[in-house]
Amino acid sequence: MDAINTSKVLIGKQRAFLSAMPQTPPVQRTLFSSLEDIQASNDVRPHTNHPFASGIEDSFAYLQQLSQAADQITNSLNGHLELPWAQPKLISLLRQQSSLTSTIKASENRTKEFVDALQERAGTIYNEDIPLDPATVANFCISRLEAWGVKAGMESFKDDGRAGNVTVMLGGKVLVVDVDISISTEDPSRPRARVASVKTSYATSDEASGNSSNTKGSISLDAFLAQSVQKYCDEVQKPEDVRDAVRAAKLASNVQQQLRYLVMLDRLAEKKDGARAAWFVDTDQLCPKVEAFAKSEAEVVASALSASAAPLDIFLLRSHALPLPYLSSPSITFLVHATPLAYLSCLRNVTAPPVQQANMPLIDIPLAHLRSQILENPKGMTTATLSVAPLSSPPPFASGELLPGIAGRPTFSFCPQGADITHVFPRSGTPMETTTESRHHVWMLDFTNGGKQPGVVMSQSQMRDIEMLITPLGGLHEDLEDVNIISFNANSWVDLLLNQTTEIKYERYTALYSSPGGLHPPLQLRLTPPDEPGFILERVPVHNIQEVWGILEIVREQSWLKETLLSCQWEPEGINDDNILSIEGLDVTDEELQAVLAGKWRTSAVLAP
Repeated sequence: MDAINTSKVLIGKQRAFLSAMPQTPPVQRTLFSSLEDIQASNDVRPHTNHPFASGIEDSFAYLQQLSQAADQITNSLNGHLELPWAQPKLISLLRQQSSLTSTIKASENRTKEFVDALQERAGTIYNEDIPLDPATVANFCISRLEAWGVKAGMESFKDDGRAGNVTVMLGGKVLVVDVDISISTEDPSRPRARVASVKTSYATSDEASGNSSNTKGSISLDAFLAQSVQKYCDEVQKPEDVRDAVRAAKLASNVQQQLRYLVMLDRLAEKKDGARAAWFVDTDQLCPKVEAFAKSEAEVVASALSASAAPLDIFLLRSHALPLPYLSSPSITFLVHATPLAYLSCLRNVTAPPVQQANMPLIDIPLAHLRSQILENPKGMTTATLSVAPLSSPPPFASGELLPGIAGRPTFSFCPQGADITHVFPRSGTPMETTTESRHHVWMLDFTNGGKQPGVVMSQSQMRDIEMLITPLGGLHEDLEDVNIISFNANSWVDLLLNQTTEIKYERYTALYSSPGGLHPPLQLRLTPPDEPGFILERVPVHNIQEVWGILEIVREQSWLKETLLSCQWEPEGINDDNILSIEGLDVTDEELQAVLAGKWRTSAVLAP
């Protein structure tokens, strides 16, 4: 007891000593510190200062900070006009304060650099920590599944059944996921875990009667989750000399990302004034509509070509994209465009002819093979994923009905019945209350594959077409009716397409095109970039399926134009002299001149404007 009392007395004296110490006054903001803050926060990526970029919230916050700093600097300069600047002591004190502020800001900037470096490193995927004992790998897979559910925000329960079967139940507020795993003990030293089945259900309640019931979930979602977990189990349970620990970590990250997305929908379905279980079933309600429409368009294309199956490249040029549900996430992915190299490479690897499936378009590449190719090698494939995305601030677009007379898109030249297809996506209603801020959830059409790929380079006129499609009446803000939401950009969209890593604007580009069959001499092509600015389209908020089809039409046209330009290796004029045909300083003989005049001279190169 005496020791405890003595400790309490010492603690009390220490607190009294700390409270008696003079407190360090907070550092006051100065002109220098305000400029340093602006410079330190200037990490906004170029070509993202528009509403259709992933970093629009950061850009908006930076512009607000810049506006506030400008007002503070103006008020500070006006307040210092009356100071006696002729006094040397005042100048000395201001210099001392400026030096101290500069030292503090330099220390803060170094700390920020360290934090940014650690945050960038946090996205690095390391090897999966797989046990070395093969007898424990099966239980390791089960424990990892439980940990993923808990980390995503779900409750986990494990039920050890009979005959080596294990059931892992992951429960949220509305969503319940039952994963049945069978343990094979054919080799007792190396038991194997296999996903027998996955069943999802939704706990719904009737507010009038107060009764609750369980609604059976989506069969497609069940199969998708089972396939994702099984891929991870297969990779982890391979022999040690064959398995890839990095690939296993990526598969684990994919499953965690899918569970986090489902938990987000679970929180939305929990809200009483929201769409409830419609957040989960909306994808399954939309899939039959878009697949049936794609099937009718494929039949029209195949009939026009007198072919049994529609070629994928021609189908993408004439249709409204190819829907691929549950490709990499619990959502719908649309294949908008495929380059000739990507299409021919995918077509060459086909081992079996395509088979007609119910309510699915028949194309010359089997859909299962196409899905695997997009997942393994997405280069040359332009895709757009329709999913729900959280926003920390209200979206800048007011939701409204599509006005075809104003927007002019989408167009249905092949299948006019597409104009009659309607589907409005669920809305979150009031924002969700979190511990830090309110969250808004909107449906986004993402062109970056979750940030794994760059967006699509678009011209300013096409961006305005997308703007007109989403907000045909310009209903952004009452006080901003005459202000365009697409900001001005100095560089041409051609410069952005050919040189995304630099901000330099070139006057002209050149390329040397040689005929593959030698039918004509090499052509030196020259390209003058237009004065129209360019932007990178990353994601667009949408409200219904008609807006999705209209946006994909615009992106399809730009993708075709982009691929046409990229078919040649363009270089800024004067940078690479190897691709420029020299026409000066040539030694011309009289025989060559006579041959030209007689029309018998065969040129070795042609200079095209």
